[in-house]
Amino acid sequence: MAGVGVWLIGARGSVATTVVTGAAAIKAGLTTAQGCVTETTDFSPGDATGLPAIGDLVFGGHDIVETSLRKRAERLSEAGVLPVSFPTLLARDLDETDAEIRPGNAPIDRLIEDLVGFRERHGLDRVVVVNVSSTEPPVAWHPGFGRLESLDLDLLPPSSRYAYAAFSAGCGYVEFTPSTGPALPALDELAVARGVPYAGRDGKTGETLVKSALAPMFAGRALRVRSWSGLNLLGGGDGATLADPAARSSKEISKGRAVAGVLGQEVDGQTHIDFVPDFGEWKTAWDHVSFEGFLGVRMALQFTWQGCDSALAAPLVLDLARLVARAHEKGRTGLLPDLAYFFKDPLGSDEHRLPAQYERLRAFARDLA
Repeated sequence: MAGVGVWLIGARGSVATTVVTGAAAIKAGLTTAQGCVTETTDFSPGDATGLPAIGDLVFGGHDIVETSLRKRAERLSEAGVLPVSFPTLLARDLDETDAEIRPGNAPIDRLIEDLVGFRERHGLDRVVVVNVSSTEPPVAWHPGFGRLESLDLDLLPPSSRYAYAAFSAGCGYVEFTPSTGPALPALDELAVARGVPYAGRDGKTGETLVKSALAPMFAGRALRVRSWSGLNLLGGGDGATLADPAARSSKEISKGRAVAGVLGQEVDGQTHIDFVPDFGEWKTAWDHVSFEGFLGVRMALQFTWQGCDSALAAPLVLDLARLVARAHEKGRTGLLPDLAYFFKDPLGSDEHRLPAQYERLRAFARDLA
């Protein structure tokens, strides 16, 4: 597939900068596609998949900050997220993408013009818009969200405005945050009408990834989970955003889906999120699981997850952009529940068991190929 663009909402954030830098490094032969699911042997890497090559992707985006991508990459390098040499070695790629970043607080008509102009300037066959911006608070339902003909654009939250602009411009869309994005009936109607695919919601990169792998183990061995509690300590911009109770509630709702979804019932315990500025680009999650076995014997499991969210998220963004672009090329329209494997709160799917999600993803990729 030739001519695929990736338009990043939050294009100068940590995740987006890591995506652009990583893709440029792969293209230059400075690194491998470690962490990209679609580059593993299960997905027959190479031309057989029909997916666009990572090195061929063209990047642009929207953001409300003005710090350059190169400066952002330098800061991530200082934090240990990117190799020290990358901001210099890949300066040209970073600057080229930076020149394609437009103000994100523009009217919807301007957002649409930005996407169409990006596609035309680079002669792209298709563009996939990926939202990796800050998490929004939950949105109260409004009757106008139900039908496209009665949709009030002034009531849409920013993420849904971007989704509307993407669909109107004929672009695929990925909601990588817990925000509302395309999860409104009126926007699904628009996506189908414009013949474009979309997927979401909330990229599954850390603690919830472990939950969706462990919870099926308890269910499969008939071990009764009595409680599951988690504590998440986050630094960086994501942590600062989630320090706001309204935004944090969106994340906590999303993170709470997996356990109940797999076990088929709610269990005691909550997931807490705390902002720790000292952590910078890193995060730590600690979980305590109380469960019951034969003869009612009580037992417990604990795990600690420490990682860099940008480095975990970036390869998934590349996977999703390539898969949605290929689905668009193959004529898929509307919601893609087959991509639930990548999300905490997958739209269009109640399946949260990681192995089952993975098998559905493999079948989807085979069909696309």
